[in-house]
Order: sequence, then C-alpha cells, then structure tokens
Amino acid sequence: MSRLSFLANADQVRDVRRVLRLQLGHWGLFELADAAETCVGELVANVVKHVGPGTPATLVVSLCGPRLRVEVHDPDARALPTLASPRLDAEAGRGMTMIDATSDRWGVELAGDHKVTWCEFRAGVECKEVHHSLAPRLARAADVVSFYGDEPTPEQLPGGGRLAAALAEEAAISVIIDLLHWFRARGRDADEALDQAQSRFDAQCEARPF
Repeated sequence: MSRLSFLANADQVRDVRRVLRLQLGHWGLFELADAAETCVGELVANVVKHVGPGTPATLVVSLCGPRLRVEVHDPDARALPTLASPRLDAEAGRGMTMIDATSDRWGVELAGDHKVTWCEFRAGVECKEVHHSLAPRLARAADVVSFYGDEPTPEQLPGGGRLAAALAEEAAISVIIDLLHWFRARGRDADEALDQAQSRFDAQCEARPF
C-alpha cells in the first residue's frame, strides 16, 4: 500500500498523477498507468470542485491479487459523487462518467468524519506494499530520469510494458553513470560514493522493507 497526503488544488493534480504513475511503474503495471491517472485526476478534481480548493486529501494505492485499487480520501462525508448523464455539449459533469467508463468498478465509502471515493482495475499480480515515505524520493527520481528520456506509454510501444520499463531503466542507469563522472571530476572516489549510496539504500530498505 502507498499513501500520499496532499492539498486538493488544481495545480496538484499533475503531481498526484505523477506519483501514481511512479508507483505503478514500481509494481510493473505500466499498462494501467494511463487509465489510473485519468481516474485519479477526476477524483481529485471532484474534491476541488465539490468540497473546496485546499482541502486536505489523501491518495491511497493498493495492489492485492487481481485488482489495483486507487482511493482518494477527503474530510467531507456529505458531498457524495454521483454518476450523471451530462448533455453532449456540457463542459462539466463528466468526471464520474469517465471513471465509470475507464475503471472496472468504483464506489464511495463513508467513514464517520471522512469519505473514500475509490476505483479498481484488473491487475492480476501478487500483493505488494511500499512505505508511503518513499513517494517524495520516487517523485524526485522521476524528475531526474525525465531529463534523460521520457518513458513511452503502452500505446506508443507495441508490446507494452516490458520495453517501456527497459527504456526507463536505461535512462536511470545513465543518471547514475553521470553522477559517478561528477564525483570523479571533483576529485572524489566514484567507487566509494557508490558504496556509500548502496549502504544507505540497504539500510533504508531494512528499516522500511517492501
């Protein structure tokens, strides 16, 4: 399970979508990234519109067995999303309709002082967990890797996730190589820097095992 707290504002939608894509990439679910991003964008937009800008909210992503579950928590148990049928020329009111069409199923759960709006997708993999405090590190890593080459979507690459993952990993390796050159150019031992990084990484993994 991965959890990210944020303030529901229009300018936060992109960041929330990016964190979700990173998490799905970590789980190898590249083929679900576009659909899940679309749905989480609509869920956050609903909080902004119906509860209010700046509302404290939480994204929760979990993966267990055949389903990926994406939740957005907010503190207003009164403003319930509904599935409407907007006119063809309407500019609003399509959020839950899009979620209904994109996900396998969705719903709303009331939990006393807050509500949970969720949607699910078929995934078919084993249960996995990631500590929520890793989300900022994953987001920073994605920003750096993006400078070395954008990760293609399944639609852009026939055959989907494996090739996309390989290209993303190659970009990440290029980042590491350049950083080692940076250490050497400053008169530092690149191997020593790599050893220190590995030791700290291992320590963090022991403290927060996946």
